[in-house]
Amino acid sequence: MASHVQNCRIWRDVVVFDGLQTLKGPQAVIIEGETIVEILPMEKLGGTHYNDYQNMGSGGVITPGLVDCHTHLVFGGHRAEEFEARLEGVSYEEIARRGGGILSTVNATRQASEEDLIESALPRLDAMIADGVCTVEIKSGYGLSVEHEMKMLRVARRLGELRPVRIVTTLLGAHALPPEFSGNSDGYIDLVCREMIPEAARQGLADAVDVFCEKIAFSVAQCERVFEAAKAHGLPVKTHSEQLSNLGGTASAARHGALSADHIEYLDATGIEAMRQAGTVAVILPGAFHTLRETQQPPIEALRQAGVPMAVATDANPGTSPLYQPTLMLNLACTLFRMTPTEALAGMTAHGARALGLTHTGRLAAGLSADLCYWNIETPAELAYAVQSGRLIQRLFRGELTHEH
Repeated sequence: MASHVQNCRIWRDVVVFDGLQTLKGPQAVIIEGETIVEILPMEKLGGTHYNDYQNMGSGGVITPGLVDCHTHLVFGGHRAEEFEARLEGVSYEEIARRGGGILSTVNATRQASEEDLIESALPRLDAMIADGVCTVEIKSGYGLSVEHEMKMLRVARRLGELRPVRIVTTLLGAHALPPEFSGNSDGYIDLVCREMIPEAARQGLADAVDVFCEKIAFSVAQCERVFEAAKAHGLPVKTHSEQLSNLGGTASAARHGALSADHIEYLDATGIEAMRQAGTVAVILPGAFHTLRETQQPPIEALRQAGVPMAVATDANPGTSPLYQPTLMLNLACTLFRMTPTEALAGMTAHGARALGLTHTGRLAAGLSADLCYWNIETPAELAYAVQSGRLIQRLFRGELTHEH
């Protein structure tokens, strides 16, 4: 095959992190079109027809395209004033009770048009893409009405059309209690279950359904109603749980086959065992821990010992993690929670994809989507070791070169 054939490409003498581990010795990575064809040790490359493929580079490190499996990237306004208030000693719970927190973003998001939301979200998404992300989950949850939740999900879908990135959408209607349902949380859950979830399913706007199970949000029983409604419409479920207290939301979600349980700083042994049995991924969110200056760490060692897969994500949002550099999360996962660099990188590749129910990306292996990043570093651990832009040489999404430095 001639070297000028488009999208038949090879990288030689590279270090390869395949999504779970660093392969031993220098490797060659070969793609044809949108698909990874083979990864093989350099000593086995001689004499193959791959020598005719377009040479994309040698040396450096190749990883899967990064997967950010938990973001709230679409929203109106900002919450810089709450950042200041927290630094002056006001708690997250108190800010929420004052009508701030999520509800202040709800007001701004409701007032914003779809074009406004697209315009504000694109720079955040562009920052993630420039940092190596190929897959981004975007949650709704700042509309809190059928109309505005659907608006957010449409915007999220549109972002995937405007940029070379895979967008996975999650309906997070059960994120907070909107002001019009003050004192009537069961009534709002009725709306989520009877109108919001069916409408999202009817329009094909949601890939999953999420809940916020917490004292300042919704009870375990209310979240279980949401899970049942999602199941009735063929949608997998996820949960924000055990972030501020231990209500047992993670164990409940795992019993409903949840793809992931996220935050989980207060997760106990019962919840861990439920996750292990269900195959639920633990999504570690060091950005929120860092921003909120929390002290209760997620049970990393217990999760590790139980064999529960751990994903890492930005939790990019306006209030508790206004951070849009995924590789920063690798560093924070290691420095704050003592994850190893290998665990952190697996958390933002293979396990991040698993947390979204994706099987065709997040790994480098024959037959999978050619979503990959080529980095100007010597070892994969450098991505977690240093917080530094400009290391990405090339980014390919579905085999198409979308970034070259």
